[in-house]
Amino acid sequence: MPVSSDALLAQLDDWGLGYVLHEHPPLHSVGEAKEVEAAMVVPGENALRVKNLYLRDKKKRNYLVTLEQDRKIDLKELGAELGVGKLSFGSPERLMQHLGILPGAVTPLSMINGVEKDVAFYMDSAAQQADVIYMHPLVNTRTVGLKRSDLMAFFERIGCAVTWV
Repeated sequence: MPVSSDALLAQLDDWGLGYVLHEHPPLHSVGEAKEVEAAMVVPGENALRVKNLYLRDKKKRNYLVTLEQDRKIDLKELGAELGVGKLSFGSPERLMQHLGILPGAVTPLSMINGVEKDVAFYMDSAAQQADVIYMHPLVNTRTVGLKRSDLMAFFERIGCAVTWV
């Protein structure tokens, strides 16, 4: 069974990884997310708000790509940049099978499930400059803000290799 949002937050607490939790109506797109993000703005905070792509290649290998939310994406160019060839979006069934989440809730935190399923994780290099990174905690009715150092500690704890793009 995949990890639930509540179990994920409890795990973050157990590991001493800090976050700020925001509850909101379900979000299904970057446009919808931008409508609620105004309430999350902290003056002076260097924040990164992300979009997430669950992708697969012709060999049925799985990828999670987390990018700055306004970054334009061409899947052909992205596949070439990652050195994996042609990419396409994974189905909702594959998303649940490999990351344990539903469409609309794709997040770097889903690698807690994806590591065991050999999902390769790529993250926008802009995250290396951010103080706080905002993402869903496995559901699209919540957003958490994690300090970059705490997100990197999370990846280390679960054994997730981060490849920067």
